[in-house]
Amino acid sequence: MMTFETKVRVQYYETDNMGIVHHSNYIRYFETARTEMFRMSGYSYDDMEKSGIYMPVLSVSADFKTPAVYDEVLVLACRVSKLKGASIEIEYEIRGEESGEVHVRGKSSHGFTTPDLKPVRLKKEAPQLYDIFKGAMDEK
Repeated sequence: MMTFETKVRVQYYETDNMGIVHHSNYIRYFETARTEMFRMSGYSYDDMEKSGIYMPVLSVSADFKTPAVYDEVLVLACRVSKLKGASIEIEYEIRGEESGEVHVRGKSSHGFTTPDLKPVRLKKEAPQLYDIFKGAMDEK
């Protein structure tokens, strides 16, 4: 499966008084990784919404390994791990760029819906988008 990567630097406001990234920010990093993955695939969130496809979050989980700290450059990696008729699952790994140390692994699942949250069968309703996601899964 193809893995997409982008980088961010930990900002001071993302840390707690212990100097480590507050756990809630990792979910934001997941979203950053996912957004960039779509952009790199050639079909951004904006493109999806303009075509009438929304992707609400159904679930998200994170397994914390080691803390990230202020000013550290993080590598946000993600990949499509499952693609079903009306849903997708994405896996994430966040690691330090310099150390290579894994800070967190996680996953999120999303439904494909219309703007009024009715389920959409992606292969039928948006075959171009389905092919992009399927292609990302099939890459080695």
